[in-house]
Amino acid sequence: MSVTDPGDPDLPLLIRVSGADQPRLTRDLLTLLGQTGAVLEDMELLVVRERLTLDVLVRLGGAADRVVRDVLFWGFTQGIKIDFERVDAHSRRALLQRHAVTVLGQSLSPTVLAEVADAIAETGCNIDRIVRLATQPVVAYDLVVIAGDVDAMRSALVRVAQQHRVDIAVQVNGLERRAKRLVVMDVDSTLIRDEVIELLADEADCNDAVAEITARAMAGELDFEASLRERVRLLAGLDGAAIERARTRIRLTPGARTFVSTLQRLGFVVAVVSGGFTVFTDRLKAELALDYAYANTLEIVDGLVTGEVLGPVVDRARKAELLAEIAAAEHVPLSQTVAVGDGANDLDMLAAAGLGIAFNAKPVVRQQVETTVSVPYLDAILFMLGIRGADVERSDA
Repeated sequence: MSVTDPGDPDLPLLIRVSGADQPRLTRDLLTLLGQTGAVLEDMELLVVRERLTLDVLVRLGGAADRVVRDVLFWGFTQGIKIDFERVDAHSRRALLQRHAVTVLGQSLSPTVLAEVADAIAETGCNIDRIVRLATQPVVAYDLVVIAGDVDAMRSALVRVAQQHRVDIAVQVNGLERRAKRLVVMDVDSTLIRDEVIELLADEADCNDAVAEITARAMAGELDFEASLRERVRLLAGLDGAAIERARTRIRLTPGARTFVSTLQRLGFVVAVVSGGFTVFTDRLKAELALDYAYANTLEIVDGLVTGEVLGPVVDRARKAELLAEIAAAEHVPLSQTVAVGDGANDLDMLAAAGLGIAFNAKPVVRQQVETTVSVPYLDAILFMLGIRGADVERSDA
């Protein structure tokens, strides 16, 4: 046990308790302080691998010596360490704006996290709190940072992310982050691992031609609507059995069910907007109990695909419009929305949302979106929302 010189009795006294966690430590300390008439100003507790650190900030008036003695004796009887320190009367940080820096990767070494901390410090920012969000299927930490030059910090963290191939998101750590209420996702290569038009093309034996057009469209080299209509014409003559075979080959992205079910348990509205086709998204909507699903409608006459698309195409602009329409229908401000996508036709939607996330995205998308997730697990996006992996696991159990 140790005691820092109590100093000026008019300043608050910080009492730090550390040692093996055990029941009733917090109750016993607060009971002891309450009996002395101490005024509680702040308190925070952290447990790491059953080792507890409890900070209690109090004002003691003229009873400081007796309280220090009594608390020391109590600590001795419990086998824990007690430290005392006089601190400033008012926190200089209390009213400063804070940002959340979320770091995510398959693994995060001390070296990577040291460079993250260095990028924060070099731009005049300061770490206020660190919380581990997850250890599987990825490692994720949330750093609450007191803002300095936020733009410079973002740029420095982008360089760290690129160098070490990790994902780093920077968000204002305020009510808006905790109040997200609507998630709108792309489908192909986002909610599912496949491109549905390529599954159909495989049935029509034109997959090479379709895949080439798809790749150029997703990279932003071709107009999406024109490229879609060109690809659909190659599918003319497919029957219902071929569509059903393609539908049975769809593979959900790893973590997709956990991602959607966790959002639903938290009260989120969950929607998909797809440049694919309703014959697939309607099934996904039913299977995952999604709230909304929008996609293109294949024209089918006498049981055969005609090669045409009915109605307006869900393209880049339409995806952003649908995000706004769903948000309005659910009375959710756009600032409280999240959009997730991977292709160039998702860019307007990602820009319009309060938080746009590029998920395993094409280079043209990664270059234009601040928040990226590069691991192949859709539920890793939960960590970008500040949700802890342990809470998800308990909820699943």
